[in-house]
Amino acid sequence: MEPQHEQNSVSSEADLPISPAVIGWGLAAVVFSILGMVFNNSPLVLGAGFFMKFLAVIVGSVLGLIGALLGDAIRKFAHPDAVYTNGGILNLIWIKVFWLMGPQVIGLLAGVSIGCAIVLR
Repeated sequence: MEPQHEQNSVSSEADLPISPAVIGWGLAAVVFSILGMVFNNSPLVLGAGFFMKFLAVIVGSVLGLIGALLGDAIRKFAHPDAVYTNGGILNLIWIKVFWLMGPQVIGLLAGVSIGCAIVLR
């Protein structure tokens, strides 16, 4: 018999088939789609039936995920190497937070709203 070799039980992010960031933005897209259908008081949403709202949540979630991933690609491409400011520490923190997740959130909200509007028009 051959001796069995122990495998390293610690898995890295490279071993996962889907990145944790993709899972997180997908969950955010689902949450924003549901919130968009529940708290929207426009006549389009109020006049739609349950299954149209359900389809709008699904399409909005998919397009929201695509928008967040496109925003992440834009962030990786356009992220500045250095940031200079005259506004003090709060302005610097605001710039850092924006470049951390700003383009993804903009893409997420645009994708969710476009996806829900396409279904409910």
